[in-house]
Amino acid sequence: MLGERGEDNFTYCPATGLAKGNEDSEFAGWAFPFPGVFLVEEFISEDEECEIVELMDRDDWKLSQSGRKKQDYGPKVNFKKQRLKAGSFTGLPSFSRKIVAQMKACSVLRGFFPVEQCNLDYTPERGSAIDPHFDDWWLWGERLVSLNLLSKTVLSMSCDSEDTIQLFPTSSKGQLSPPGSFTQTSACRNSGEEGIEGVLCPRLVPSKEVVVAVPLPRRALVVLQGDARYKWKHGIHRRHIEHRRVCVTFRELSAEFSAGGRHEELGKELLEIALSFQGRPV
Repeated sequence: MLGERGEDNFTYCPATGLAKGNEDSEFAGWAFPFPGVFLVEEFISEDEECEIVELMDRDDWKLSQSGRKKQDYGPKVNFKKQRLKAGSFTGLPSFSRKIVAQMKACSVLRGFFPVEQCNLDYTPERGSAIDPHFDDWWLWGERLVSLNLLSKTVLSMSCDSEDTIQLFPTSSKGQLSPPGSFTQTSACRNSGEEGIEGVLCPRLVPSKEVVVAVPLPRRALVVLQGDARYKWKHGIHRRHIEHRRVCVTFRELSAEFSAGGRHEELGKELLEIALSFQGRPV
């Protein structure tokens, strides 16, 4: 379970695309570009949210790990053996047709065709959380799309890489200081010390020491792709579940199951089932 270790020390800013050091951390005043996160607030209305959750609650929720409950709409998969079949999959639920249609307005979701939907139910009473993890990339494609319902939460992004991250000082307006300020000098070895010109130089920190909080408002849609999908793990701390929260995650097919891929025909079959929008939880 995701415990209280790994405190978030940076917070993602959607307006700038930067991860900014938290004021109460040693990284206050520092930031770095954090690509691969796309956030749309108020993606659906409050009435639509109520209707969606009411329709979900008409079906059974199955107990899952770490205090969560779930509903799955997708093919039968054995990720370890890399085996896949339609099984009892009858498609995404009817209420998702409108959600998927609205996604087409997002340029980052051009050509996104969900083949699987997973609903997760979190409550503080059950101590719900989810450990830092990568979603599979044998079957699932680059973009992970989640709709956050009923309450706000925080997605915590962490990295196990041995790499270092280059931090830059931020200006009074919260932007990165101009690149011209980053002339290395003998008095400034990328350590965050002041150089000869009196300007803070970039600072290198181990990736493992960085945890980026991505605040998810109620009814927000978040897309993870690129580095945020393949380099950074995502998880949710118990302390960030203050009320009931329902998350709807949509996944697309990987290249192996798409046009020109080794399992293109199976991919076509699964997409046809998924986009019939006649499904019940499997």
